[in-house]
Amino acid sequence: MAVHPARILHVGIDRDWREVADFVMDPANMPAWATGLGAGLNRDGDDWIADGGPIGQVRVRFTRPNDLGVADHVVTMESGLVVHNALRVTPNGDGAEVAFVLLHRPDMDDAAFEADAAHVEKDLAALKALLERG
Repeated sequence: MAVHPARILHVGIDRDWREVADFVMDPANMPAWATGLGAGLNRDGDDWIADGGPIGQVRVRFTRPNDLGVADHVVTMESGLVVHNALRVTPNGDGAEVAFVLLHRPDMDDAAFEADAAHVEKDLAALKALLERG
């Protein structure tokens, strides 16, 4: 058993953390800022189906809404690969800190990991812009 390298990507958002958490925990909002979900999400029972763009169709299961700002989700790729994504919204002064734990999976080379990290950073920046203007 091995522990894989990880990187925590995060952004501060100047908006009440509860409002940020409520927005982030609602799967219907994810396509507005999480570009990896392609054209959007469609509910399928407890899961959501997304056209993941270049990665194909994916099945996403989100943690239930909670008072802790935990917005974890499990993504199952068409290939059967299951990716656990840890996403947290934490109070930070009068605002929020949103953190995503990116794991360097064994199936990724360093270039793919860096590309994934850049993608997550872009999504977090989009989330910040969206919530700070609204």
